[in-house]
Amino acid sequence: MADDAALEELRRRLRTYTAERFPVQHATTQFHLGSVLLGQGRAMGAAAALRVAVRLFAPLPAERAKAENLLGAALRAGGRHAEAAETFAAAAATFAAEHLVAEEGAALHNLGLVLGEQGRPREAIDAFTRALDRFDAERLAPRAAASARELGGAQLAAGEVPAAVATLHRAVALAERTGDQPSLGAAANTLGLAHLANGAAAAAAAAFQTAAAAHPRGVRPDGYAMAKANLALAYERAGDAPRARLAAAQALGVRPAPPPPVAEQATGVLDRLGAPDGDLVAVLDAEPADRWPRVLRDEVARWVDADPPERREALGAWIDGQLAREGRGADLAAAWLGVLLERSPEQLERVAADTLAALATRDEPARDRFRNDVGRAMVRFHEPQRLRLKDTFDRIAQARGEEAPWG
Repeated sequence: MADDAALEELRRRLRTYTAERFPVQHATTQFHLGSVLLGQGRAMGAAAALRVAVRLFAPLPAERAKAENLLGAALRAGGRHAEAAETFAAAAATFAAEHLVAEEGAALHNLGLVLGEQGRPREAIDAFTRALDRFDAERLAPRAAASARELGGAQLAAGEVPAAVATLHRAVALAERTGDQPSLGAAANTLGLAHLANGAAAAAAAAFQTAAAAHPRGVRPDGYAMAKANLALAYERAGDAPRARLAAAQALGVRPAPPPPVAEQATGVLDRLGAPDGDLVAVLDAEPADRWPRVLRDEVARWVDADPPERREALGAWIDGQLAREGRGADLAAAWLGVLLERSPEQLERVAADTLAALATRDEPARDRFRNDVGRAMVRFHEPQRLRLKDTFDRIAQARGEEAPWG
């Protein structure tokens, strides 16, 4: 193991460069040892090494402060919040005395985090405000975005809602500017919570939509699920039950499973609003056609991961909704097929198979109308795409003993 080899080498150096004869080299090695141990989750072992580094770096203020900052992180990870706060404050003071502005900002940011965890939001506000000021002075936009996000969260916790909204708008703008998608998702999610606290459900929904987009379902599923559960709550408060139920179901559809608090919130929305069929097409009714694919993508992603009975039930609702929109059936089918073409061949086949299974439970006139709408939609695609769709549906239909061609 690379980490084990690194630890062995560091311990060898500690024996070679003893504290008595080589205090600076020994302190440097203890600093690196603490960093490796902290990375392994061995917080108290890291703290022990870093305490030695802090003591031996006493004649070198800047180096001592760097060791203190890392020691604070180890103490925080080990649940020693009061000691961590004192250590971060000491590091920040030394960095300030040494005119190391960015480093002071980092220590102040860390101090704000631990103060927030201690339930001291007003003190955290002061720390984050000072950190943000330092990062702004150094034009460190990614760090400024993080401090603005945490400052907004602390303001929200302290009940300073309008200030939190303003700060979090800035955090979102900074994260967008730097292209940091995880930071954008976190900032937008907190902004949405601030809007909810301010009674602005529509603005909250817009923020949670940004958060969900910044946390792709297949990349950061927990962040996506949290944003979707919060979006469901925002839509519920806005009186938009179909969108609320759709977002709640998408939060619950994350695999392997959403975090328990997220699942509880999404389930609560569905318990209060019920779960009637047809929400997807009802939402599409209220959207211009050029926005249909965006709505469909999240729902198709949920279908792909759902258990077959749940997927067939959802596809049955889609079939019924499409058939109920006379004159728009082919348009809806084209948007649906376009999103299916974005999925892998195996996923396309999975959805197509369960579509046909769900369709088989409808009466013959309904089956004929749905096939006709889908066939008219298929011819709108370029030949390679049309053939991929037609071949998939035809092959599955033949395997089911169904003769009617598709497309």
